[in-house]
Amino acid sequence: MLNKLREIDDRFTELESLLQSPEVYSDPERYAKLAREQKELRPISEAYRRAVSLQNELDSAKELLSDPELGEMARSIIAESKAKLEETETEIKLLLLPKDPNDSKNVIMEIRQGIGGEEAALFAADIYRMYSMYCDQRGWSIELVNENPTELGGFKEISFIIKGEGAWSRLKYEAGGHCVKRVPVTESNGRIQTSTATVAVLPEAEEVDFHLDLDEVQIDTFRSSGAGGQKVNKTSSAIRVTHIPTGTVVECQDERSQYRNKDKALDILRSKLYEAELEKRRSAVAGERKSQVGTGERSEKIRTYFYQRDSVVDRRLSGDDKSFPLRKVLDGGLDELIDALITADRAEKLRSGNED
Repeated sequence: MLNKLREIDDRFTELESLLQSPEVYSDPERYAKLAREQKELRPISEAYRRAVSLQNELDSAKELLSDPELGEMARSIIAESKAKLEETETEIKLLLLPKDPNDSKNVIMEIRQGIGGEEAALFAADIYRMYSMYCDQRGWSIELVNENPTELGGFKEISFIIKGEGAWSRLKYEAGGHCVKRVPVTESNGRIQTSTATVAVLPEAEEVDFHLDLDEVQIDTFRSSGAGGQKVNKTSSAIRVTHIPTGTVVECQDERSQYRNKDKALDILRSKLYEAELEKRRSAVAGERKSQVGTGERSEKIRTYFYQRDSVVDRRLSGDDKSFPLRKVLDGGLDELIDALITADRAEKLRSGNED
């Protein structure tokens, strides 16, 4: 690992020099590329230099241990340097973990009613509200793609695109089954019911990520559906696209323009096929661990929302770190929960790397 760190530090020093040269500065495209590389390497280089400095302090202090006047001070320096060095080494290991190439991408999210009838549809609407409020807090935007509402204000399903820096890096942990335990508004006897909703999270794929052959796509138009009233579109502007080889279907009916609905539907189809291809590659990698936090399968129950306890419990976390305030989470306060999942994911990857 030391050799790798030295190479990274040497490359960082080289980039500093290159970015100051007139030849690179006069080439905007090359300058931007090298600047991005420098930004990625900076935290590793700084941590490595800090580790070298701490190791030098440690070695110098050890030489003073036998000195009757400076021995006590040396022991204090050794203890402090060792602690800081251990922290820095852990930081370096985290920085060297493979980066998710999709982390900067936008997100396509689909929420579907699960078990529980109308109550499950209402819970799906609560989940959508939660993510909408979280996006507002993060400064991300939401573009609705398709919705199938119920008369009581729930959703049988709803899909949308979340646009914002780092959306995938945080929301990828939300994929899976969400469960709620509460007294439904439709329950007259006050009995607690368990209902579910499923959340699918996909990175928005660009054309360079996955080439979609339009000869393999069937495109159909239909009239928008809805809960009734003015929400129902009287023209056939809604689009259904079907990828014939895989049978993957995407519908988009949010826009009044047939062409915009078509573009959105094709973007989502491309993203679904891209994610399916990524999943094949992940499954083919030897040593893939099922215990990894990562992104969950839609069928896997990841979280339960307890109304009576006023708490949200995430099954992928353990101990005191797995429970969070219900109202805060439902009002979009997801950062603390997601930060805990990111920490657990990194810890698992570090543990797995040490085993290897």
